[in-house]
Formats: sequence, structure tokens, C-alpha cells
Amino acid sequence: MRTVKTPSAMQRMARSWQRQGRRVGLVPTMGALHNGHSRLIREARRRVGPSGIVVVSVYVNPTQFGPTEDLSRYPRHPATDRRRCRAEGVDVLFLPSDDVMYPGKTVGRYSTYVVEERLSRGMEGVSRPAHFRGVTTVVAKLFHCVQPDVAVFGAKDWQQAAVVRRMTADLNFPVRIVVAPTQREPDGLALSSRNAHLTSAERAEATVLWEALESCRKAVRDAKGRVPASALERGVRRLIASRPRARLDYVEFFDPDTLTPVTAVGRDSHMALAVHLGRTRLIDNGGLS
Repeated sequence: MRTVKTPSAMQRMARSWQRQGRRVGLVPTMGALHNGHSRLIREARRRVGPSGIVVVSVYVNPTQFGPTEDLSRYPRHPATDRRRCRAEGVDVLFLPSDDVMYPGKTVGRYSTYVVEERLSRGMEGVSRPAHFRGVTTVVAKLFHCVQPDVAVFGAKDWQQAAVVRRMTADLNFPVRIVVAPTQREPDGLALSSRNAHLTSAERAEATVLWEALESCRKAVRDAKGRVPASALERGVRRLIASRPRARLDYVEFFDPDTLTPVTAVGRDSHMALAVHLGRTRLIDNGGLS
């Protein structure tokens, strides 16, 4: 496994792979890799084949964090990330720094960002106003550096994947976006790097996100027609309020393709929610069929 630290070096390698006709798969991450990331890496390998190249980027992107968010607390485990990537057969680990990803930013000489203006408005876009501008900017940069044929994202960040897919299409990136299913713990909690911040008591209550999803699925399955979103929301709020350490940020019911909120929820609808547990904020989502 090779380690690359600058965009210019990464681009030179990408051009050489293109000349050789080798397919390239990218798995963008912020590190603190877990079994969910391993699943994304394996999906990338499956897509590019044994003769292709799998690149994993590890970069905690500062522009997608707000001023009061957990940038400084975000878990960083470079040594274990390297070991996991090596064990999964990753070909290249891309480890850029802030200085090379946002040159001149600290002295006010960086001023170019990529903005998606529709799918990013709701949910995370409301709670974290600058978040998606940072996401689309860094993903566009990674695409320019790695020049992948395919990029693999996780379904836990459903809105993020939708925004990235729209950006990719709108800006004519020749990249296929693959969204792999969310991987969960046996009790239903979605795997997340932020889970490491949970205390034992918070971890016990964190399953409330999965319980909320399952309760809404049951309500939709049991209904003869569609269920008012307002009724489902009230149920979710009651459920989360029953956990003393949990605080609901938002719950939304929407069309899974357009992210348009729906007032009458059916099996073709999708649900997303964000919950604070102590100082840690977790998100989850799922279809309601």
C-alpha cells in the first residue's frame, strides 16, 4: 500500500493509471475507520476488479464543521486506519493536509467553494448551515485529485449521498456514485466514528434512533393507507423524550429521490433523524417499507 500526501502527487498517479487503462475506485473518509468503512472498501474493490485501484482518502475536512461543532474532538486514529486499509487490500492511502487542500486559507487567500442549492437545504442543511458547502467542495477536490471511475459512500449519510450525486451530475464529473447499505451493530445502532465518544449510559440510549425507525416502519406497515407525518413525528418525539440523555434535533419524512418532505407517509417514503446524546450528535435514516 502506498501513501500519498499531496494533490499533485495523487494526480500524477491517477494519470498513470488512466494511461494503463486501470479502473479506479475512491472511498472518501474522515478516518477513525470501522467495519462500515471496510464494507465500503470491499464494495469499491468489487466495482473496479482485482486489476483496478482502490484509493481511500482520510481527511477530516474543516470546512464541513461549524464553529461550535466537534472538529477538534473528531476521532483521529491514523495508525489503526493504516492497518485497516492494509488489511483490506487498499492500493493507495491519500492523506492530504489542510495546507494542501485549502492553500492560503489561513491568510485569507482561499475563496472558491462548490455549492449545491436544492437538496442541501433541509435536514442537515438546516441544523448545520455550512456543512454541505464543505462536503461538496472537498468531494469535488478529491475527484480532481484521484480521478476515480467510481466513488463509494455509505447510506447512513443519505442526504449527503444525494447531494454528492447531484453535484456529480450537474458538474459532469465522469464518476459513478455508489451508495452502500448502512452497517449496524447487533442492537441496530448504525456504525459511526462518533460512537466512540458515547459514554456507556449514552451508548445504551443510542439505540433510540433505530427504535424510532422501526416504530415508524411498523406504523406504516400496519396502516391501511398512508400515515400523517405529523402523527409519526409525535411518536418519535415521545420515544426520544423517554430517554433522559437523548435530545431530538430533527425528524423528517421525505421522498428518497428528491428529498422533498411528505405530509402523508407510505412505504415508498424515507425517514431521517438526528439526535444529541450528551455532547455527541448521531444521525440515521431508512426506508419505511
